[in-house]
Amino acid sequence: MPRARKGNAPRQGGRRRGGGAQSSAQADSGSSEEDAASEAHSTTSECPSPLSTTAEDSLGGDAVDEQSQQEDLEEKLKDYVDCLTDKSAKTRQGALDSLRLALASHLLPDFLLERCLTLADALEKCLKKGKGEEQALAAAVLGLLCIQLGPGPKGEELFRSLQPLLVSVLSDSTASPAARLHCASALGLGCYVAAADIQDLLSCLACLEGVFSRHCGTGGSAPASVPASSHGLLCAALQAWALLLTICPSTHISHILDRQLPRLPQLLASESVNLRITAGETIALLFELARDLEEDFIYEDMEALCSALRTLATDSNKYRAKADRRRQRSTFRAVLHFIEGGECEEEKIRFGLEVLYVDSWARHRIYTAFKEVLGSGLHHHLQNNELLRDVFGLGPVLVLDASALKACKISRFEKHLYNAAAFKARTKARSRTRDKRADIL
Repeated sequence: MPRARKGNAPRQGGRRRGGGAQSSAQADSGSSEEDAASEAHSTTSECPSPLSTTAEDSLGGDAVDEQSQQEDLEEKLKDYVDCLTDKSAKTRQGALDSLRLALASHLLPDFLLERCLTLADALEKCLKKGKGEEQALAAAVLGLLCIQLGPGPKGEELFRSLQPLLVSVLSDSTASPAARLHCASALGLGCYVAAADIQDLLSCLACLEGVFSRHCGTGGSAPASVPASSHGLLCAALQAWALLLTICPSTHISHILDRQLPRLPQLLASESVNLRITAGETIALLFELARDLEEDFIYEDMEALCSALRTLATDSNKYRAKADRRRQRSTFRAVLHFIEGGECEEEKIRFGLEVLYVDSWARHRIYTAFKEVLGSGLHHHLQNNELLRDVFGLGPVLVLDASALKACKISRFEKHLYNAAAFKARTKARSRTRDKRADIL
């Protein structure tokens, strides 16, 4: 992993504002109106406490059960690894899918370290000789393996050995769109986690940029039309490219800004709502990186860009799905607010007894990248995976005994009071926002 992201240096990306996370054991016990009102302006993701009352009363028995469950899981994983070399494509796909689900929801670094070479050889064969779905699943498993192994020597070796294959499939126009999509995501995530050489980072950036750049016009020319089957690929390539920008050295950022910032707004006119949203978020990230380099950064075509963003932020065309319109308006209101005023909306994610604050577009891109790969297992990895805790500045893994957990746990009545206060404050805040939108319209 490029070392530019390590520590608390004020580089673009993971921790530019510092203090990204804190324990919420004390924060959850208090419930003043002022705290609730401040929470109303941020999006909160809740995760139920992993320990129930019954579990707290029988931690000894659960420890034994957990050990036996871990052993059963590892036995199953051994079978899945063996099936990766089966002659039947259906069997290989089933094994890859099972591995993907297991790696997303469990932390298994020791098990994987012992079988790293075996897994690398099996994934190489799946990417080389497999077709469509098999290649897509192999790329997804590779991304998860990089998250599990982290930026150590084994992770670097795994990514470096399979990087050429990912680039080959991604660049192959005859390959399955699903396979190319997952290879783009795996290339970006693997490079973010495991690439130690700056040249690897730059080559991945160039490869991903080549995927979506051909659909942006140059020198005032009209952009090439994008077939519907390629929308997902362009989204994945643009997202992976934006992820790598968060760790790109500042000496290269200025050239990327000059090359891509005038061209990306053309994707805002895409027929795909996902591509429009991805383009808007990437533009916001580029503005954030530009202002990190130059505090009073000025974009020449600011008026036209803000006009396009404002149109998307107030889009009410009935031929678009209602959910798509709502998601698009919400995203582009935030993008427009940042580009015009320089303020990024804060998102608050709760997991267990901790809170993660996403308060920049760089952190938003990083968090979203891990969320898309890990799915419902994200909170488990945030609690226990040293890589994610390092990336988001969460500190060492919390180790709490039963008495500490009981002391942190609030009563149902206190929860009710807290939720009622938060609901009241949220309703007031949204009412004021709705009034302002009505005045603008």
